[in-house]
Amino acid sequence: MPKQYGFLLDINRCVGCKACELACKSENQTPVRVRWRSVSPNSPESYLSLSCNHCESPECFRVCPNRAYSKRRDGIVVIDSDRCDGCRTCVNACPFKAPQYDPETHKVSKCNLCVSRLEKGLSPACVNACHTGALKIADLSEGVRNGTVAEVPGFAEIRLTRPSIRFYPLKEKKRYWNKGKASE
Repeated sequence: MPKQYGFLLDINRCVGCKACELACKSENQTPVRVRWRSVSPNSPESYLSLSCNHCESPECFRVCPNRAYSKRRDGIVVIDSDRCDGCRTCVNACPFKAPQYDPETHKVSKCNLCVSRLEKGLSPACVNACHTGALKIADLSEGVRNGTVAEVPGFAEIRLTRPSIRFYPLKEKKRYWNKGKASE
């Protein structure tokens, strides 16, 4: 079975610090308006750190009229910027808003899972920067990690693209009563 690299996100550990987002921007030198990774509140108790999900069935790949996208043997979806004409068909098709249009270059770019770092045996910059251990990378072809789920509230529909991300869902926080006051 071929590899399928993907992300593991433990929603219980993500504190919304955006270290992963900043590390991605720094590593890839993306323009100001282009965010390959984005951290946003998912609920009052949780955050989602998302980028390209390197889907098993990527819509960007399917709809690109210039065939700028390819899927590597390890499951990583990459874009050839020389083939991109900036039509934004992929931007509109991706349910996760991963492809990012740059109005200055008139091209689309997206997360490539820091493939050059992976080839050197390093973790992606976003994973390396996550000081709480909320974000990890895994070979999802080895099976779904114990305790993970494919969907969480606030995440886009997955049936069409089958994104390569798994979540450790938010655990219900226990409340303790101490002298008439609730605490966590």
